[in-house]
Amino acid sequence: MTTYNQISNIDKTSTKPVLSVLIPFYNDNPAELLEALIAQCNDSLVEILLYDDGTNDPAVLGRLETIIKSSRPDVTLIIADQNLGRSAGRNHLQNSARADWVLFLDADMRPEDEEFLTNYLALIQSDMGDVIFGGFTVPKKAQNPDQELHRALSEVSDCLPLSERQAAGAQHVATSNLCVKKSVMQAERFDPDFKGWGWEDSEWAARVSQNYRLVHADIPALHLGLEGTDTLLRRFKDSAENYVRFTDKHPEMAKTLKLYKMSKKLKSIPGQALMRPLLRTVVKFTFGPIKLRLIALKLWRASWYAEALS
Repeated sequence: MTTYNQISNIDKTSTKPVLSVLIPFYNDNPAELLEALIAQCNDSLVEILLYDDGTNDPAVLGRLETIIKSSRPDVTLIIADQNLGRSAGRNHLQNSARADWVLFLDADMRPEDEEFLTNYLALIQSDMGDVIFGGFTVPKKAQNPDQELHRALSEVSDCLPLSERQAAGAQHVATSNLCVKKSVMQAERFDPDFKGWGWEDSEWAARVSQNYRLVHADIPALHLGLEGTDTLLRRFKDSAENYVRFTDKHPEMAKTLKLYKMSKKLKSIPGQALMRPLLRTVVKFTFGPIKLRLIALKLWRASWYAEALS
């Protein structure tokens, strides 16, 4: 049985906010993001909720508590004693939110500008949609060479201009910077059967876009939590089961994706798994051409997905 502790500065006189910002984290430190958001909260329209998904790092929790106790906007930190996964954490956060709108932000994101929250509040007031994805960007250069592959992958696959995201609809929606009506979240929760990393947000977006108004907006957040090459290789390998769950739930959408077509082609090739050691070597060769390394990484992922597909 999971138990929860809570640190909060909310008192009984606090008014109901318009927007609840929800920040789940695991083995991460959301302190800088929290401080950046607090600096943008000029009134009582926004509350911030954080969810520690079983990390329980005393140093991180101590810093967060100090920030919370001295902050002006309403802030709550929920601490789970064990890791339950991304879907369960997000579901718990939205259950605790007081506002009618919730904004999911990953702990390694940062607002691109000082009008980040103001822009979301303006779209909420306009009632243009039920789900708003603001998009995200990555730094121009990674902090260390081992993160450059992830930066380059995100730049070409995820950091798309508004026009391309609008044309693609639900295909390019991620919970790293996602604003949703709470009533939508209550009706359509994240599937907790997705375990580990990958595809739970894609499945949710595909499901929700069928019945609710999805809006792509130009309110980007900067993604600073770039991963090293070994982590990327491991995540792409371990996410194969989640990918199959996504394709089973949304076969028609899956068939439109390049990844699905690549995986199906590889599945038809006998012994395709034998190429993985070579692909891994190319991916990890830091001094190799980045385009070649990206191709090898995508083939690595497609190879594991091909093996998992029925």
